[in-house]
Amino acid sequence: MRPTAWHTTDDLDAFLSRAGDFLRSRPDLHTVPLTVTESLRTRGLDAYGDEAPSFGLLEEGGSVRGAYFRTPPHRLYLTPLTVTRADSLAAHLQALGRTVPGVGAEAGTAAAFAEAWRRRTGATPVPHRRQRLYRLGTLTVPRPVPEGRARIAQEGDRELLARWFAQFSRDVGESESMRAESWADARLAHGGAVLWESPDGTPVSLAGLTPPAAGQIRVAPVYTPAALRGRGYAGAATVEVSRLARERGADEVLLFTDLANPTSNGLYQRIGYRPVADFAVYDFQGQSSSRAQPPSARR
Repeated sequence: MRPTAWHTTDDLDAFLSRAGDFLRSRPDLHTVPLTVTESLRTRGLDAYGDEAPSFGLLEEGGSVRGAYFRTPPHRLYLTPLTVTRADSLAAHLQALGRTVPGVGAEAGTAAAFAEAWRRRTGATPVPHRRQRLYRLGTLTVPRPVPEGRARIAQEGDRELLARWFAQFSRDVGESESMRAESWADARLAHGGAVLWESPDGTPVSLAGLTPPAAGQIRVAPVYTPAALRGRGYAGAATVEVSRLARERGADEVLLFTDLANPTSNGLYQRIGYRPVADFAVYDFQGQSSSRAQPPSARR
């Protein structure tokens, strides 16, 4: 039997030196680890919170077969894993006494880890969100196109970008997902935010881009203030930001949607996005300490 071991580190460079090739092997399924680690590398380890992030990888027979990261206070994030590997990760993290407030991953992986964590800690997995990852095929402009134009956000838009990102985060139940000002600064630094303006120059919708990593760029987020929705602005902004990603040389242009929102899923498919895989996010409630305990002491 091939030796199997999970390795955990707080050293981002050490993690990337060992797991980088594995992450780059599937830029689509690994888009979140790729973009998050790139942000941590370029913006600093406090990009997502004050507490130090942690990373881990699974080696089998000398090859990396899985990886995870956590940027406290946020949830654990996993690359796709088999049920057996997800269970071994739960055992590994429990033995380390790690806090796991929730998990996000490909849908089967998230469910497998949530069940393994429930068995080991007594946690109740509570579904938080179901998502679908899409990849851009042939870019198509949905008709009719609303009046107005697109432009790349500039320094003078910083306050607007921060405010809209904060509102987007609240709308999707992630009020602490990232410091809004930090997000705005990061997008401005690489020209990664496109605004759709009405004919009088008023911004009415936002579509962002992650920095390129391993040939992929992800559209994130797409936001239109509630009072302006249903007028085609989000679709127009998404078309332009997708075109921009292609112009910047992305081999794969990706985006996530909330499966509870059929309107956005239908829109992105009309633009030319095609499904890749489903993802899920769980929160863990009512768990005991994650430190190793005998079975009788659990729950």
